[in-house]
Parts: sequence; C-alpha cells; structure tokens
Amino acid sequence: MATPPLLLITNSDAGTADQEAVDAALAVLRAGAEVEVRATSGPGELADVLAEAGDRTIVTAGGDGSIHAVVQQLHARGDLAGRTLGLIPLGTGNDFARTLDLPLDPVAAARVVLTGGPRPTDLVVDEEGHVTVNSVHLGAGAEAGKRGARWKARLGRIGYPIGALQTALNPPSLRVRVEVDDEVVVDVDQPVLMVAVGNGASVGGGTELTPDAEPHDGQVDVLIATPASPLARLGYLVRLPFGRHEEHSDVRILRGRTVRVSGTPFDCNSDGEIDGPVRSRTWQVLPAAYAMVVPAP
Repeated sequence: MATPPLLLITNSDAGTADQEAVDAALAVLRAGAEVEVRATSGPGELADVLAEAGDRTIVTAGGDGSIHAVVQQLHARGDLAGRTLGLIPLGTGNDFARTLDLPLDPVAAARVVLTGGPRPTDLVVDEEGHVTVNSVHLGAGAEAGKRGARWKARLGRIGYPIGALQTALNPPSLRVRVEVDDEVVVDVDQPVLMVAVGNGASVGGGTELTPDAEPHDGQVDVLIATPASPLARLGYLVRLPFGRHEEHSDVRILRGRTVRVSGTPFDCNSDGEIDGPVRSRTWQVLPAAYAMVVPAP
C-alpha cells in the first residue's frame, strides 16, 4: 500500500545539528513517499503553509512546542478533525513522542511515518480555544518550567530538573478551587502547590508527572499536590525531577474529562508554553480529535 503524500513542516531557525537530522529523516521519507518540505518561522507562516496542506499527512519535525503549534493552528481553523499527523522528534524534551512510543532518533521516527498506522488521539482545549497536546500544569510545575527554560538552551533536558530544584527553595502557594467533572476536589481553604492535567505521561524530557496518562482514552489524569509545611513542600519538589512525587502522602491523581481551576492568579505551562497569570481556566478533553501516526503493533 502506497504511503500518502506528506507535507513536512520544519523550523526555519533550526541550527546545523537539527538541519542535519532533518536531512537524514527526509532521505528516508523520500524513499517511500512524495514529500514537500516547508520551513516556517512563526505562526503567520505556519498558518499559510497549513492552509495549503490539502489532504496530505502533515509531519512535524520538532519538539513538543512544534507539534503544539501545528495542532493549535489546525484546531483554530476548524481543520483538525479527520487529520493524520506525523512527528519526527527534534526537541529537547520530546515528551509527546515518548508518550506515543515514537523513536527519538529522527531516522527511526521517519521510518515510523512510512510504516506506522494512524491512532485516534485526544486533545485538551481550554475555554479560550488554546490547545494542550501533551500536558498543562500550574503552580510549582509552571514555575519549574519557567526557571528551567533559562538552563534548557545551554544544558538541554536537564534544565527542567534544575528548575524544579530551584523552585523547591522558594515554592509557590496557590489558593484555588479544583473541580474535576464538576466535583470539587480541593477548595480555596487548602493551599495547593501544583496541579497538572496530563494527556500524556511526562514533561521536561521524561519526568513522568502523570505516569498512567495516555492520549487515547478520552480522559486526562489530574495531579493535585497539597503539601502544606515547608518541609513537606521541599520533599515533594525534590522527588519531582526523579518521578517519585507520587510517593508523597499529599499527592492525588484523579481522572476526568473536564477540569476547572479558579482562585488566586496562576501561570499555566502548556506543552512548554507559559501563559498567564489568569484567575480561572477550564480544560476539556476532545476525544479522538485527530490521529497520530504511531509504530505498528
């Protein structure tokens, strides 16, 4: 069976190493399919390119932020439903690729684009129409991401653990109400350190924030961390980079389709993009909103 034509989206500002990886992946793709390559450097250019996609499979060469941008544009123009997307991981963290069990090697990932199959994939959308492909978190998680971004360019994926450890020295405290499927699970009388809404399992290059989350079941995993004392908060945040935060007694993980957080102002980190501060935000799962090409069984 012939592979349908592909539209490969790349980053115009990619460095030499990324361009070499794109070239190697492209050689694999062109051996099995017709491929058009379009480089974009911003939302406007990306929107123009996607408007010309037709019925081709759209393949993103990039990280979580790149696939987020493509899905955001397609969702905003009402052109996501029925789409099949591919991903060649070139980012620092590549957490969505990890969740989908995609190879992190670009050449191997290109082979999956040719040999894999489409799998219906959920999308998380807030009331402003902003999408989350992999994970959105607030409180300590967003602060760790913000601090880690300063190290990410120099040190790669260990930037997030550094950000988490820095956050542990001066952790935020939110007074928010958290509702999952209209049920109040935390109210403003209880300080909240962190809330995470996981469509995928990991953030920060493999830190499994919501380890059982997977974007094919019509639900998100909602992590709520409420350690109150300074020592308990420090204990949680020290565990976080190593994926041991679930062991903390003040951590709960719930499942649902709609999540609302409201109260004191908070920033949101959605797929590595920081937004806020806001006082209220609601996220809803759109089951099987599109399809991702994943490895064949």
